[in-house]
Amino acid sequence: MPPTSIYLVSACLVGLCSRYDGQTRPNQECRQSLQNGIWIPFCPEQMGGLPTPRTAADLIDGDGNEVLSGKARVITRNGIDVSPQFIKGAEQTLLLAQSQQVTSIFLKAGSPSCGISGKTGVTAALLQQHGFHLIEF
Repeated sequence: MPPTSIYLVSACLVGLCSRYDGQTRPNQECRQSLQNGIWIPFCPEQMGGLPTPRTAADLIDGDGNEVLSGKARVITRNGIDVSPQFIKGAEQTLLLAQSQQVTSIFLKAGSPSCGISGKTGVTAALLQQHGFHLIEF
C-alpha cells in the first residue's frame, strides 16, 4: 500500500472558526483536495498567541519575507504592531510542518499570514524559505 499523504491546512479552509472575524468560510475545493490524505489544521495567528476574533491586520512596507527580516511589519487596522505574534505563529507552523512528513501545505489566499499571490504572508514566506510545497485556496 502506498504511503498516505500528510497535509497541513489553514484551519479556516476546513471550516474551523479561526478567521480574524471569528466566522467560518470553508473552501470546498480545498476539502476535495484533502480527501485522500491525512490533514492537520493549523492557524498561525492563533499559534502566535492572537485571539479569535481579532482585529484584521495588514502587511505594511513589504511582504512576509520583509517582516521576517525586520524590514516590514504587520499592523492591525487599529494601529497595533502584531509582527512578533505573526513571526511566532510562522515559526510554530514551521516546527509542525517539520515534525510531520508533510506532502503539501494548503494556505488561505489573501491572508497576511498565509497568502501566496499578491503579498506573500509571513507564514507562507517562512515555509517557502524552507522548501515546502504550498498551495493557495
